Amino acid sequence: MGRKKKTLHDYAAEFTDLGVRRHLLEPGAGPGSGPAAAVVVETLYCKSCELPMRVRRDRILEHLSSGRHYRNRRLLKQHGPRAPALASAGSDLGTGLPMQLDTPSLLSQPSFIFSANPCITSDGTSTSYSMVPSPPSYHKSLIPVHLNTISSTTNVLSAREDQTPSTSTSYPSAFAALHLRNAPAPPKQNNQKLVISEASNSAICGGAVGQYIGTGTTGSNIGLALFGVGLGNKALFQSLMEENSCCLLYIVEDQLLDVERAFSTEFLANTRVLRQQDADIVLNDQRVSGAIICSPPEAASEIVLDALRAGKGVFCEKLPSLDRQTAEACFDEAARCGRPLVCGFYKRFDPAMQFLYKKVHDSQALGRIHRISTVSSIYPAASLSFLKKSGGIFYNAAVHDIDIISLLLGESAPDTIFSLGHAFCADMAYLKDADTVAVSMKFPSGAIVTLDVSQHCTKSCDQRLEVHGSQGSLRVDNQNPLGITEHGTSVSICSQTQADRYRDAYRELFRHFLRTLKGNELPVITKEQFLWTIQVAAAAEQSWRNGSAVDLRNEAIDVSVIKTEIM
Repeated sequence: MGRKKKTLHDYAAEFTDLGVRRHLLEPGAGPGSGPAAAVVVETLYCKSCELPMRVRRDRILEHLSSGRHYRNRRLLKQHGPRAPALASAGSDLGTGLPMQLDTPSLLSQPSFIFSANPCITSDGTSTSYSMVPSPPSYHKSLIPVHLNTISSTTNVLSAREDQTPSTSTSYPSAFAALHLRNAPAPPKQNNQKLVISEASNSAICGGAVGQYIGTGTTGSNIGLALFGVGLGNKALFQSLMEENSCCLLYIVEDQLLDVERAFSTEFLANTRVLRQQDADIVLNDQRVSGAIICSPPEAASEIVLDALRAGKGVFCEKLPSLDRQTAEACFDEAARCGRPLVCGFYKRFDPAMQFLYKKVHDSQALGRIHRISTVSSIYPAASLSFLKKSGGIFYNAAVHDIDIISLLLGESAPDTIFSLGHAFCADMAYLKDADTVAVSMKFPSGAIVTLDVSQHCTKSCDQRLEVHGSQGSLRVDNQNPLGITEHGTSVSICSQTQADRYRDAYRELFRHFLRTLKGNELPVITKEQFLWTIQVAAAAEQSWRNGSAVDLRNEAIDVSVIKTEIM
């Protein structure tokens, strides 16, 4: 049996912006019609644009990702259903039907380009600031658009502008007071309009030489999409804004205020912001080569799998999952799809840690390792909601120290692990989690390791590591740009946040991800390393909860049970 052909109503159910409209053809209205009775014909149409659609999936996706569609959907959201004067020609054919047409969907959040340049709108008025729905485009210039190109595009689209309303009028914006990167527009000329090129899916200010249209990844520029902003690390976002070899095409985030806080308006000038429910638009865009996922582990795994199956490389800033089987499935999917999956164990990319690794592991400068101790006090302290979503102190903080220890020793896991912890904060106790823990481990080589992890650090982050071997010791101290050491002072001389301390580490980690997308490197964090690391973190938490040591040689650790208890 052949595959069942999809009906118009099937397409309308799949895409919320589409609907089925009935047209009543009177006798003699259709070609070749005679004195027969009236005929009702159904057509597929876009609710926002009032345009008929061809029943082809590729054409539907192309239209739904076009600039015109997003402008009209934004207009519909702000001003309600369009007036009859704005409806397309022929839209009154079905007005006599007893069936009410579908109400246009207002649930989808449109994407925006925040523009502070003087721009000429379709009605001939000039605006100082505008918030214009944006199609996908690079925030870095790729292909120059010349005046003759703009002029020819204007002629092609002039007939459509009578049917499709322009939405380039000015709207209040929280970004309006900030400066943007866009080049200043020239003085107003007659008949200049905001040109929306559907072929290139980009917005151009008519007559502005130096504006560009992004048509895909060219040269070394890599198209990226960012999922989740509120829980992301500031150092990672800073690296993303400073890197010149990539282009952020999309941000998928339901809370626009988080986007505003994380990125400058100049950087967001040509980046499309979408809600999570519109993530399919990102995954279907072939210009997107990589996805940066900053969502908590409970939500990250699904996004990771979807991105990999869509052919995107993935950088998971946090853990792909707290569950071993789910995390393993993410790595297996990456191997099956042939795309990189980079995990955010950022401390191993810190320049000081890399130097220490070379001394300890490569040159054997310290001889046989006897002891390693780490201090990791985080400043500012993570919020309670963040700790709950990220899995608690063992999975949010201790897991990174465990990764460093395994890297320095060259051993996957300890034989024995014992943890003590306490919740000095009443809210943390309510969540049944600790805010201060001490973890002791003994590895097969005989090396003894102690981890001191705390959420309480009132002045500046405290990040130290000591390695003691048979031939000497090395110590990584707090990195103070002033070179001043303070003891017992009431005011911090040089406050340093966790993001400031590991800014270089995140930069190197992000660049490593870009190199994996280009095929120049393989992800340095393997599936086996990641799975062992989260298993050790789970054992450390299990030891704290049970009040007894855990022997990893004989006991199986159920990571999913640990996660269920703390959430």
